Amino acid sequence: MSTEPEPASKDTTDAVDTGPDTPGTAEVPAPDTPDAAEPDAAEPGSATEPDTTAESAAGSGDVGEAAAQVSEGEAELAAQRVERERIERRKAGKQGPIDAGGKLSGTAADLLAAVRAVESGEKPAAAVFGAPEPARRPAPEPVRRPRPAHPEPAATPAGPVGPAPETVRSVRDVLAEGGAPESLAPQTAALLGEGAEEALRADPWQLLRVGGVRPEQADGFARALLGAQCGPDDERRGRAVTVWLLEQAALAGHTALELPRLTATLAQRGVPDPDAAVQGALAEGEALAFQDALDEPGARPERAASGAVGGSDGEGAEGESAEGEGEERPVRVLIGLERYALAEESLADGLARLVNSPPKQDGSTPDWERAAASAQGSAAELIRAVAGHGLVLHTGGEASLAEPAALLRAAHSLGLRAWAAAPGPLGRDRFAALLDDPSSDSPSPGPGPAAPATAAVPAAVTVTGLLTGAEGPGRDADGALDLDLLVVLDAPQLDVEAGALLAESLPDGARLVLTGDPAVLWSVGPGRVFADLLAARLCPQVASRRPDPGPLGELVSGIGIGELGQVEAPGKEVVIVPVRDAGEAVHRTVQLVADSVPRAIGVPAEETQVITPGHGGAAGTRALNVALKERLNPGPGRFGGFDPGDRVVHSPAPGRVLPGRVVGADADGLHLSCAGETVVVPQDRVEGSVRHGWALTAHQALGGRWPAVVVVLPGDAVPALSRPWIYTAFGRAARHLSVVHGVEQALPRAVSEIPAKPRTTRLPVLLTPQVPATD
Repeated sequence: MSTEPEPASKDTTDAVDTGPDTPGTAEVPAPDTPDAAEPDAAEPGSATEPDTTAESAAGSGDVGEAAAQVSEGEAELAAQRVERERIERRKAGKQGPIDAGGKLSGTAADLLAAVRAVESGEKPAAAVFGAPEPARRPAPEPVRRPRPAHPEPAATPAGPVGPAPETVRSVRDVLAEGGAPESLAPQTAALLGEGAEEALRADPWQLLRVGGVRPEQADGFARALLGAQCGPDDERRGRAVTVWLLEQAALAGHTALELPRLTATLAQRGVPDPDAAVQGALAEGEALAFQDALDEPGARPERAASGAVGGSDGEGAEGESAEGEGEERPVRVLIGLERYALAEESLADGLARLVNSPPKQDGSTPDWERAAASAQGSAAELIRAVAGHGLVLHTGGEASLAEPAALLRAAHSLGLRAWAAAPGPLGRDRFAALLDDPSSDSPSPGPGPAAPATAAVPAAVTVTGLLTGAEGPGRDADGALDLDLLVVLDAPQLDVEAGALLAESLPDGARLVLTGDPAVLWSVGPGRVFADLLAARLCPQVASRRPDPGPLGELVSGIGIGELGQVEAPGKEVVIVPVRDAGEAVHRTVQLVADSVPRAIGVPAEETQVITPGHGGAAGTRALNVALKERLNPGPGRFGGFDPGDRVVHSPAPGRVLPGRVVGADADGLHLSCAGETVVVPQDRVEGSVRHGWALTAHQALGGRWPAVVVVLPGDAVPALSRPWIYTAFGRAARHLSVVHGVEQALPRAVSEIPAKPRTTRLPVLLTPQVPATD
């Protein structure tokens, strides 16, 4: 058994991550393997929040009904819908030709013909690639666009919460007729609306829109409904599989796919004419196509220049021009889903506004300089960079968090409304404790003006709470966040949709600082916002020079540069526990958590976190949590498998993890204590959104730090290992790290040879016009 999803159901990241020339076969796991819904580029077998939705959608009768219930993520999703509507209105208002990197203006057929011409060496179709290279755009004047009213988080959605009962009944009937699980009826009805039954009968492959449904399952459903009319060359099937592959790519972290890779994977999925399938998806508006110009340094610009000026008369110049046109510039054609394309464009626009807008003059230059002079090391550099720029990137390990804390205190002392936001409550609470720690860096502004006596101290919130208004300063009359400085912590966890919402929510003149460790795992959602921004170099970057202390800091720092060396650990900060198989790994893990670590290190079991590569397998989170519960909190599991005192993680919405404990249960549902707040999970949502939490995946543990961490690496976990995964897992330990080691030489090999899987995104191309030209 493996800690990855079962071999019969490969991780869907294979469809897009097997290499630039050999797309893999995209498959979705069977209903009992929800792990493939986890979009983990470096952790193919693990699953965070998204896995719970796929798991219950495919294999649980309750989750469909849960999709129709009001969840804690309702306000967040409503905010995203409002923002997407605004983006769509802006896109609809754009006129004229689109520069390279924009949506193709020709037909889908022209696009496909041009791509085939490029691949064969012929001249591309002029309608697609004939536009001249756009000149570098000058920095636009900052303009505040009208903002939609932001929904109140506590507001009750208008109208019915879910589909009408008669709609669900009609969908259940058609699902039964087609041999599909009737438990999918509520979720299918919610996705397809009132006419869900008619939609399914007209196009049975619409069932692929339901999370966890595989193409082969949709094929069987279609055969049962259509009979002899069903065939692999059905254009409806081609469109549906195209969209499904793009959705699976998004789960793997991609915001778009290169056209050759997409068509090759469609062929592997049994689509006879992949080009026609893509063309159909584009024509129906189910996907968007983009061409991104690829600039090649070297002789090409010189040849273009000589062609432009060569020849002594008009005829010679015309001949040179015609010859130059024969050398088309290289392009990359991408196909993507609209929601992620619009999010990336909105994110690029919002970041460009911050870069090109002068920051609000809060505090004089001497005041900022005094604040910087009172700080230490790279904290002073960070304060100086923020004083004069609207967007600043800050990188560093755990110890470097003291620098944004120093920045927030300095900004607060100058009268700025300064806030910090973390992707989840683990990071928020960790940083809040640092802000409250008087021993950390605390620069004084000197004799300059002090903050008003009534002003609140700098505070930390979650990104979700900030956007929904549940936490933080709220919004001003224009709908913008009512703040002057926002520091986003753990920035590598930021995906394109959350990044777009944040960027568009900042007022003109605000300052944004993205800070984080670039060596950790990337975001659960699509995109690699922080890495793309670091590579674009369009704003100041401050690299912390503050090393993480002690043997653990030395070990993790070495992993970050691809070296796994031995470290001196006189206080048993690092302990290696060799094991022969997964069964022994589980036994030793329980022994470490319940006995060895409390006795030898002095860290109780409730402050020790277990981390393993995946949910499935003999040493995945499920098996480990069963064993740990039996030892640490035995009970009959009276409340959906849970007992009071159980350690859990709650996933109220995809991409969110709330660690907590079970308090009790009643008719209203399962009562949890999460981050100091009481959360009630309805009974029909427990199975799909609550897991035991003694053992987590590395993605679930992102943002958190524990006094002691036990990392479990059974022998069959080798395919899941990579440098970012190991760096992230080992870096969660603050005082002690035990490694249950059964992978032998695969561990140092993963550190030295296996970086993060690449993700295809368009953000770098969209940001290129904003990068200052260099002479």
